[in-house]
Amino acid sequence: MEEYGKILVIAMPLFLVLIIIEKLYDLYKGKNYVPLMDSVSSISSGITNAVKDVLGLSITFISYGWMVSKMAVFHIENTILTYLVAFIIIDFYGYWTHRLSHQVNFFWNKHAIHHSSEEFNLACALRQSISSFINLFTFILIPAAIIGVPATVIAITLPIQLFLQFWYHTKHIKKMGFLEHILVTPSHHRVHHAINPEYIDKNHSQIFIFWDKLFGTFQEELETVPPVFGITRPAGTWNPIKINFQHLTLLISDAWRAEKWKDKLTIWFKPTGWRPENFEEKYPVNKISDVNNFEKHGSENSPILTYWSVAQVLISLVIVGYLFNSIGNIGLPNIFIYGLFIFITIYSYTELMDKNKFSIYWETLRLLFGFGILFYFGDWFGLNTILPIGNYIIIAYLLFSFGMSVYFILFDFKTKSILSINI
Repeated sequence: MEEYGKILVIAMPLFLVLIIIEKLYDLYKGKNYVPLMDSVSSISSGITNAVKDVLGLSITFISYGWMVSKMAVFHIENTILTYLVAFIIIDFYGYWTHRLSHQVNFFWNKHAIHHSSEEFNLACALRQSISSFINLFTFILIPAAIIGVPATVIAITLPIQLFLQFWYHTKHIKKMGFLEHILVTPSHHRVHHAINPEYIDKNHSQIFIFWDKLFGTFQEELETVPPVFGITRPAGTWNPIKINFQHLTLLISDAWRAEKWKDKLTIWFKPTGWRPENFEEKYPVNKISDVNNFEKHGSENSPILTYWSVAQVLISLVIVGYLFNSIGNIGLPNIFIYGLFIFITIYSYTELMDKNKFSIYWETLRLLFGFGILFYFGDWFGLNTILPIGNYIIIAYLLFSFGMSVYFILFDFKTKSILSINI
């Protein structure tokens, strides 16, 4: 928990710098591949996922360490070769967990957030799940357990393999020559994120592309078919917490309304998107029928809402950075109170981004919760020991944020500004 938080304190600024560089290059090239509102939503999703992981809000029924203790035929040392073997096995594990997430209705819920962006850029790589509370796929690491790869090697290699998936989420890098035959490249992954019929459910590999070629799921990016990104049932919101549970909500609703018990029980394990007979007519949901002709969500906003949203996510990164850097000092159960404040913060300002007037209720809850923390603890989780005016900064921020929400709801949202932007 604490060690992973320290890693993220280093990784978060690096990811943010790369996202900013991509945006600046985007502006230089005169493109619009990195819209600010989409990026804010993506980074906000990354924050919720990071907080969930650091706080350990998930359950593993069968741990890798237990499998090693019960299944290992050999016991190997921590060498460079061990890490290389572990990396390849984890990539195999990643291919199959990824593929299953696309092909089984229930598992799609934890992965839909990653595909929910209607853009394709570095920021969308941060759209990761908070709805996967239970790890069901540890058994795929059985090959590593049998040959005795130590649990510490797996624990180190897993986040490295995850971080290496960041760079290829971009439209600015075209095909990469001979590397296209070895590694997952931006071209390969654009295919994976596309909703074109030619591309759906292809290229599940994470680092090495040969898994797709071996198991028959490879598709090259075609010059005649430009990828269109998103999900076929569009999210329709910037709120990453809502997106995380949209598919699950539909599954629960469909299972409840299904007349046949067979449908109630099997809907969870059917192919992704499956619904009982006639449900598309009886209980329609918004679905893209023409991938080349649909309106993207929230494409026009006033400049002040856009820049305020950027400010909110940057402030949230600072707040999260303090949590990750101070977990040991904050301690239990206070880190969960801190985490709840972060989730309410993100829910509040992303609802505001959606121009939802009810966001004021979430902002009011956040204001009261923040004041409650200051009143109960006397300061912001020990911030005053580092910064004597910490309380005043927190109070000023909460009041100013509340005031901005009031302004947007009473004035900005009621005026269709001729200065609306899409950046």
